[in-house]
Amino acid sequence: MKNNFLQRTITGVIFVAVLVGCILGGPISFTILFCVISALTINEFGTLVNATGQVQMNKSITILAGVFLFLCFGYIGVVPGSNEIFIPYLFLILYLFISELYKQQKDPINNWAYSMMSQLYIGLSFALLNLLAYHNSAATSVSQYNPVLPLSIFIFTWINDTGAYCTGMLFGKHRLFERISPKKSWEGSIGGAVFCIIAAVVLSHYFTFLTMGEWIGLGLTIVVFGTWGDLTESLFKRTLGIKDSGNILPGHGGMLDRFDSTLMAVPAAVVYLYILSLI
Repeated sequence: MKNNFLQRTITGVIFVAVLVGCILGGPISFTILFCVISALTINEFGTLVNATGQVQMNKSITILAGVFLFLCFGYIGVVPGSNEIFIPYLFLILYLFISELYKQQKDPINNWAYSMMSQLYIGLSFALLNLLAYHNSAATSVSQYNPVLPLSIFIFTWINDTGAYCTGMLFGKHRLFERISPKKSWEGSIGGAVFCIIAAVVLSHYFTFLTMGEWIGLGLTIVVFGTWGDLTESLFKRTLGIKDSGNILPGHGGMLDRFDSTLMAVPAAVVYLYILSLI
């Protein structure tokens, strides 16, 4: 148990350091990091569903498509309006459909479904981080990289997970979703939300491009959708009959285990901030 705790701690510290360092390091390190993360996560997803024997997802093309989708969103973040960059991506998606005509697989519908799921569930979620990272200056019409919003997604996620775990351990009595995740409690979720509200107040003092109320709203959006993302991945693993999605991160499982909350929190954050921009 002591060795496992030490392993988890070392892995966690390295993981956080790399993630924070690459996001703060600028657009190049940000892009490289999440292209790698997108590729590894889609590969892990494909490995898991192909292992069922009922699916033959084309991992090479779905990985290429997911990485290219991230680059597309990054490109239009830097050069707004250049939507033609998505044309090669559309051809990759068409290939996934057309190729099934010639493979004579037992269940091509499953192959199509899981291939598209890899793009919507994983590829698009990571790609949307670019919408948080790049902002157009009204004065100069130049797009600028700002690491604060993408980094805040992970800060809120980590604080929510830690706060929910500690509060749940101390006070958890009422199960949140026992059928899927028996250990999660309402008390833990409320505790995680309280810690995120505190974090939002702190962030509002240092980064004033959002008001305190808007930061709190963003934090609570991450709490709600991050929890649903965690539960969604738990349902996915429970359906497949596995405990961890992989072992690439010693003591922490796989990429899906580490980014399960993020995969729903990022799209929700984008929608939340878009609604704020309309008000």
